[in-house]
Amino acid sequence: MSPDTISRWQFGITTVYHFLFVPLTISLSVMTAVLQTAWRKSGKDAYLRLTKFFGKLFLINFAMGVVTGIVQEFQFGMNWSEYSRFVGDIFGAPLALEALIAFFLESTFIGMWIFGWDRLSKGVHLATIWLAAVGTFLSSVFIIAANAWMQNPVGAVYNPELGRAELHSLTAVLTNPVFLTQWPHTITAAFVSGGAFMAAVAAYLLIKKNKEGAPAEDLVAYRKGVKFGSWVLIIAGVCTVITGDLLGKEMVQTQPTKMAAAENIQTTFADGKAPFQLLPGVELFPGLLNWLYGTDVIQSVPTLEQQFLEQGYMQFDSKTGEPIPGNTLQTEFASSLQDNNLSLVDLVCGDNATTCPQAIPNGTVEFWGFRLMIGVGLLAVLGGILLLIMTRGSKIPNPHPLLTAMMVVMPLLSLAAIAFGWIFTEMGRQPWIVNGTMPTLQGLSPSVGVGPVWFSVIVYTLLYGVLAVIEVRLLLKYIKLGLPDETAVSVKDEAEPLSFAY
Repeated sequence: MSPDTISRWQFGITTVYHFLFVPLTISLSVMTAVLQTAWRKSGKDAYLRLTKFFGKLFLINFAMGVVTGIVQEFQFGMNWSEYSRFVGDIFGAPLALEALIAFFLESTFIGMWIFGWDRLSKGVHLATIWLAAVGTFLSSVFIIAANAWMQNPVGAVYNPELGRAELHSLTAVLTNPVFLTQWPHTITAAFVSGGAFMAAVAAYLLIKKNKEGAPAEDLVAYRKGVKFGSWVLIIAGVCTVITGDLLGKEMVQTQPTKMAAAENIQTTFADGKAPFQLLPGVELFPGLLNWLYGTDVIQSVPTLEQQFLEQGYMQFDSKTGEPIPGNTLQTEFASSLQDNNLSLVDLVCGDNATTCPQAIPNGTVEFWGFRLMIGVGLLAVLGGILLLIMTRGSKIPNPHPLLTAMMVVMPLLSLAAIAFGWIFTEMGRQPWIVNGTMPTLQGLSPSVGVGPVWFSVIVYTLLYGVLAVIEVRLLLKYIKLGLPDETAVSVKDEAEPLSFAY
């Protein structure tokens, strides 16, 4: 393998692994805050016990997310220094804001929430978990804004003398049309994961503790967890479909090649009406793809070969199908290349003709990634619906291996759907690391060789394997313990010394 291939594999592996923790952190922070609010308003011990129980699982997940996220920043300097040099003026701004504002906000107030049970008033203590949740949301805003800029690089200009992009408008970066659709889609998908996790854990314990003859108040608390998690899962699932549709329509405008790859379109349609392929060779209704893409003529989504070899950085109007120039950065960059008698194809391919086919988005990966993202996510939502049916009224299902398997698979399905979504998003941007401006191959560190990259891949893989074992064992340990006793979670007297609440 070449250094660029190994570097891409490394970043893909570490990013997908890290993002297994991010959705749960975002969603569980809010869901824990909601449970504590319910306790504050109602005074019912069931909500307090659920708060402490799922709060503990949230903290384990948060810690692992922080550890695995640090590696991401290292890679920008180690393997992708040319990318960092080219986009540092723009990409660095949201990342700096994420570290200086969002991370410190969430870490500070999470610390206050952990240690403040016996020192802060109920109202102030409740505010700490809500502020921590706000921090996780702000963190997602800045990270998704940075990623959306790579998909649609707005608010920047090209400096031909320095050969790099420069920030022109931070407001444009934070109001990027791709960001305005990508962020809600990411957040709603995160709540699919959080809802699936809470519903599955609570349902498993409800069935298990009922068989063991647990007190009625325990079963009441677990039932509340099942219903809360299931409803979050179902509502978030519906919202994910809606936001996903809006994001897809936006990508038709800004990344037509990605959407062509999602359908593996290799031909144009004479009448402009294209069917949607449910599976290879299984087509549904002529014109359905036009409706899904929000376009009158399917020619506005060019074939992969047309987009890469003929149109270069050009985009297409969804109504007329006519090519239109890219944004300012893309246009200025292309003009600079023309002044030097170069093209984007020359820059990507160089003297190696075999590079070009590899640079085009892989239609197979995009086609199946798009469908697995949707299909696997819908299966998780279906699990939430089944749980509501099985626990309606006062019903509690009897233990069964299939039910246990369902509880294990539900959270994994939701996380897998998110992983497939990110693979689809990032692989579909090829051959660009910054869409229409910087080819992926040009972003590599010039001095990186095969040996060092392989070494870091092996080290990170082993390290992440160890962390995965620790994470799973900790989660299983505290899940099996179940809800804490009421006396263990009551608010302590003000005269008692400060202690770690868990």
